[in-house]
Amino acid sequence: MIPFLDLKKVNQQYQTELKEACNRVIDSGWYIGGRELENFEQNFANYCGTKFAIGVANGLDALILTLRAWKELGKLKNGDEVIVPANTYIASILAITANNLTPILVEPDPQTLNISVDAVQMAITTKTKVILPVHLYGQLADMPKIMQIARQYNLLVLEDSAQSHGAQLRGIKAGNWGDASGFSFYPGKNLGALGDAGAVTTNDAELAHTLRASRNYGSHEKYKNLFAGVNSRLDEIQAAMLDVKLKFLDHEIEHRRKIAHLYLDQIKNPLIRLPSNNINAEEYQQHVWHLFVIQTQYRDQLQQYLLDNDVQSLIHYPIPPHKQQAYKEWNDLSFSVTESIHRQVLSLPMNPLLTNNQIEEIVRLLNSFK
Repeated sequence: MIPFLDLKKVNQQYQTELKEACNRVIDSGWYIGGRELENFEQNFANYCGTKFAIGVANGLDALILTLRAWKELGKLKNGDEVIVPANTYIASILAITANNLTPILVEPDPQTLNISVDAVQMAITTKTKVILPVHLYGQLADMPKIMQIARQYNLLVLEDSAQSHGAQLRGIKAGNWGDASGFSFYPGKNLGALGDAGAVTTNDAELAHTLRASRNYGSHEKYKNLFAGVNSRLDEIQAAMLDVKLKFLDHEIEHRRKIAHLYLDQIKNPLIRLPSNNINAEEYQQHVWHLFVIQTQYRDQLQQYLLDNDVQSLIHYPIPPHKQQAYKEWNDLSFSVTESIHRQVLSLPMNPLLTNNQIEEIVRLLNSFK
């Protein structure tokens, strides 16, 4: 079986350093809010090009707490509108509704599958306060145009960078375009912890200060609580694991790019739609290929065909948020582009340890599918 992603093998590459980091934390006797967290926050901020990185428990909390902090700072209030792509993972929407804000779903660009700039422009009302672009699959949304719109209408921008660690536009990395960005370090991400973890990046000192309290019961100083915060701290041991893996992130991204370019060059089946070729403009954009997502009208048949031939694939994602039971009040809404995407997308194996023989076999099967 060719697995979609073999995390055991991925992490085995670094097992000596990971075990050393783990032992260092155990031996320190300090397991929350210590030196390992400080080191990772500084190193990740440096990597993204931002002034601050604030570690939290997971990627969802990164988004929730940022919106909550803006409410604490008086920049948002209940009912304010947040523009978000309709074809995102549900976490992007949950972060909005968890703060009593109003999600305004808009269609993606059918070429890139990222949020449509035109749709953003059309969705703006007097209640709009935030644009929340989601950088799907490792490719940034059109941030130059989104930031231009945000400045024009005095809007906040919160990047959802859960799938785009290291991705760039015009030399500026994910997490350094908007007013803030939420990252997930779920184990399967390009930069994955050995458990749940997340972070917020920002250049706003006041926001960073508020977030550091928000994640810790609303407190900077023990037993003194500025506001009603939560417990969403990035543990020392996960921070230590991430700091090890951060050193190898660009190396793994290069492997992902090589695999993606082989897929793009060699998959020739007319029944399969490949990711947009526009993403290959190196002077403008660098894709980090968290996922390699094809589209086909025969998605379920193709997935079964691959499985029958010992190739694992996944669907990101089978059901859009507005069709989920969790948001049953939206079930009658129609977003035709989004719904078509969710019916047709299939993610091919994207493992930095895939061999040339495995890639050749995947390509052969895809080209043979009828």
